[in-house]
Amino acid sequence: MTQGEGEGGAASQQDERDGDWRRRRADLQTAVDRHMVRYVGDFLPFFIERGDGPYIYDDSGRRILDFTSGQMCATLGHGHPAVVAAIEGSTRRIMHLFSWMLAPEVVELCRTLAGLLPPRLQKVVLLNTGSESNEVAIRMAKLSTGGHEIVAFNNSFHGLTGGAGAATYSTGRRGYGPALPGNMAIPPPDAFRCPIRHCTDRCDMSCLDVGFELVDRQSTGQPAAMIAEPIISTGGVIVPPPGYFPRLKELCEARGMLLILDEAQTAFGRVGANFAFEQDGVVPDMLTVSKTLGGGLPLAAAVVSPELEQDCYEKGFVHVTSHVSDPLPAAVGLAVLEVLARERLAERAEALGRRLEAGLRDLQQRYEVIGDVRGRGLMWGVELVSDRESRRPDHALGRKITMRCMELGLSMNIVTLPGLAAVWRLAPPLICSEAEIDEGVGILDQAIRDSL
Repeated sequence: MTQGEGEGGAASQQDERDGDWRRRRADLQTAVDRHMVRYVGDFLPFFIERGDGPYIYDDSGRRILDFTSGQMCATLGHGHPAVVAAIEGSTRRIMHLFSWMLAPEVVELCRTLAGLLPPRLQKVVLLNTGSESNEVAIRMAKLSTGGHEIVAFNNSFHGLTGGAGAATYSTGRRGYGPALPGNMAIPPPDAFRCPIRHCTDRCDMSCLDVGFELVDRQSTGQPAAMIAEPIISTGGVIVPPPGYFPRLKELCEARGMLLILDEAQTAFGRVGANFAFEQDGVVPDMLTVSKTLGGGLPLAAAVVSPELEQDCYEKGFVHVTSHVSDPLPAAVGLAVLEVLARERLAERAEALGRRLEAGLRDLQQRYEVIGDVRGRGLMWGVELVSDRESRRPDHALGRKITMRCMELGLSMNIVTLPGLAAVWRLAPPLICSEAEIDEGVGILDQAIRDSL
């Protein structure tokens, strides 16, 4: 066989493989169109076959750097050996139990999680999703205080189930009928787009005082809680100024309200600390965690004080679901926390975050369309504008660059608030290397150049 014949045979085999995946993709796409509910608009026109570390691979074999960590959950990347081992071990022991039964790994995870927290936060219930953990916190707050009024930011996202959905204002509110009564919103501390048209680029917290004046006017005298993310993620990656949360806690206490901090995206190393509240100088009355606890599996927790748990217990608190305190995700959560400590991932996120920030700020200097860069650790937002003087949001360009990034092999997410903001969210896995951080910034650079 000649060299040309060998090359021709190899080319023919490659063509056949290409034809196979194209036919499979077309078949799967047909099934998507016929059978899948579109729960977040349209799906991407390809399928993910596998993941490895900070990368995912589509059905054509293309490698994509995952700067969303899955759904902001896979802080250890994809297929981390500790997560895989925990899953395999649990499948051989026990995966699921009756809700009144406890497996050792469930108790160990609650104890380990409590060991990372101050004495005020020691009682834990293990759940499935961030929505559910917020539901539990809201239910306990209402039961303990006897009130029903819940305050949140007007660009918040705490879930889309009943109580959590009623406290969500960034999306998903229109067309579904009335939300639960007693829910109110206050303006967020957005220095780039001051919601009360007062500050420019430095929030002096006037929005917080104005917000609680509005709450006082609307309240029927039955306050229960304020729920907030330490960094308002879906609402545009808004980072409150220093001193904001201690002041917020004072305002809540003066009204007999509990403070719930929703650390679905900020906990367990993401922002350069085990918990964002440690950086913010406040201890909440209730803490909810989810996404980053499960390493990519559905796992969440609500954490409260012993006194609050005792009060709710005596008042008959009930929250039973099919998968409360399931052993398998608890085993994975233990593995995640062990890796977090052993590999010092919070410190790593802080160091890598400085590198990512430097890269993003360099892009900001070179491209007029980048109006603002903000974040902490490995959680960053980049706001797109048509020009820096008007600060007019450029949603179309933001979507165009986002899709170009995907074409070039970078997955990142854009959040859009109609009439307000177009913001990229970048949240790489904490196990990324410096080279992979640079690779992501380089792809973003090319995508901007290609799109302008």
